[in-house]
Amino acid sequence: MKSFNGCWTCRVRRKKCDENHPVCSTCAGLGITCHYDQEKPEWMDGGAKQQDMVKQLKRDIKENALYRLPLGERAFYASASDSADALPRPAPESFSDPQLASQAAENPVVWPLRESGSSLVDRREGEGEGEGDGDGKPSGWPDACLLMFYMENLLPFLFPFYRPSPLQGGRSWILDMLMSSPVVRQTALCQSAHFFSLSLGTTTCDGAWAKVLTQTRAAFDMLRRSLQDIDGQRGIAGHEREAVRILASIMQLQRFDIAMSSFENCHAHLTAACALLKLILESALPDDAAHVGSNLINIMSRLGPPSWVLPSQCTVQVPSAEETALRFSSALVIFDDIIASTALQKRPTLYEYHHGLLTGTPSVPAPIDMEAVVGCQNWVLLQIGGIAALDAWKQQCKMEGNLDVMELVRRATAIKETLVTQLAHLQLANRVSKPSGVLDLLAPHGQLSSDRADQHCLLTHVWAHAAVIYLSVVVSGWQPASTDVRHHVGQVISLLTYRLSPPSLLRTMAWPFCVAGCLAEPAQQVYLREMVETLQPPNLFGTLRKALEIMEDVWRDRHVGGDSSTRDLASCLRNQGDLLVLLV
Repeated sequence: MKSFNGCWTCRVRRKKCDENHPVCSTCAGLGITCHYDQEKPEWMDGGAKQQDMVKQLKRDIKENALYRLPLGERAFYASASDSADALPRPAPESFSDPQLASQAAENPVVWPLRESGSSLVDRREGEGEGEGDGDGKPSGWPDACLLMFYMENLLPFLFPFYRPSPLQGGRSWILDMLMSSPVVRQTALCQSAHFFSLSLGTTTCDGAWAKVLTQTRAAFDMLRRSLQDIDGQRGIAGHEREAVRILASIMQLQRFDIAMSSFENCHAHLTAACALLKLILESALPDDAAHVGSNLINIMSRLGPPSWVLPSQCTVQVPSAEETALRFSSALVIFDDIIASTALQKRPTLYEYHHGLLTGTPSVPAPIDMEAVVGCQNWVLLQIGGIAALDAWKQQCKMEGNLDVMELVRRATAIKETLVTQLAHLQLANRVSKPSGVLDLLAPHGQLSSDRADQHCLLTHVWAHAAVIYLSVVVSGWQPASTDVRHHVGQVISLLTYRLSPPSLLRTMAWPFCVAGCLAEPAQQVYLREMVETLQPPNLFGTLRKALEIMEDVWRDRHVGGDSSTRDLASCLRNQGDLLVLLV
């Protein structure tokens, strides 16, 4: 029996459709747009427009053919079309082919988020296995190689501090997402394809980069359609699993863009992620920010069964994939939101939820553990968010002409006392090494629990010193000669120079590195340059090179006697105009 409920894309191609929503498996496998509208599209006219669409779809399928080839053939294609002068992510004007330039220019994502209070329509994601269509081979074991490359190599590089205990499931939730979510899998394949080509020693030329653009465009299309499932009248209650998967996918795309030194879409990604996380947090008790921690725990309880029964009938409490994904993605969203607010001079979008999500007690830990994801303890990021909110309040008061300097100092003093007190506790804390257990014996070299504790302690020190510098600039203006500022700048440089191991971890501290570097003395600048220039290859450390570029602009302006009376950290971070440079 012929079905009349398939997508319009399969109908116009005269192919069988499995009718999965919002993207059918056939379109997902081929990486083409899946049209699933209720009304017949205007191009489905049985005439010229319909024929034009058929031709366009054939062109898209041919463009995607590279990613359906076996891995060896992909590598051969990339090597054959390699160009030594190619950039890791070329600008549109750098393409020799006008069509490729147009593809690069049209790459930005438009997130169709509607008003808050909307909901997610129930859907079932397909497996993403498509047919060959005569233009290439379907996805098979080569994708498994790329996904393993993502799990074993790319994830530890992008998130070096994220090492969840195997007793809590480890990173198995990510594997579960890759297997069950076409959107997550598509973004992971896109990232792996690029970084795998770098591992083979190939750089990205016009042809190879066009394939990456095609792959990401398919991922963007999946996310757009998923977000369009949000309906303003039903709420997301009952559909939290799907919402969490969309949130995880957005943050995957965010990290991919940042790793590629492309910041054009960062603001769009972050805006969408913050809005979606708000909807998730408010789905239990709307407009109750004071109990958002309890809300999060209630939501997690609805994300799937937590138990795992071993053959010996020993029950192990392993969180569901969606629960762990929510904790992980929420930490990234909050982190990015805080860092973005320092450049935008506005209160963090999720600021009202910070206290409920990031504070805890010895007996009841905070719902979100930033240290487990980004390596920095909650209290530092909590204070940086408070400084950003203070800066936004100061700017608003100045615009209205009613700034109370005494009130500014009072608020700043409370923040600084917290930072200084916590820093002292951190420096005096005597960490007692626990006996090596089975997990330490099984851990790879350099990943012992004691090594991780040392890395987290160093990272928290660096972020705390940078937070004090940031606070000083907000309250007192640009004062690089201040004794207090010079002390904390020196501490950051000393920690990074003598205690950072391995040096590649510097990429996780782009923001504090930039904050301290902007106020560094001329004699210290050579050390900061060397830290970045020794990290190779350059295209794997794009955020650090962007931070150094910002610092060089500040140093150059200072050298020529530029006016520093109006300079602040936000103006330095926005030296690219309206572009949000997210140093994460």
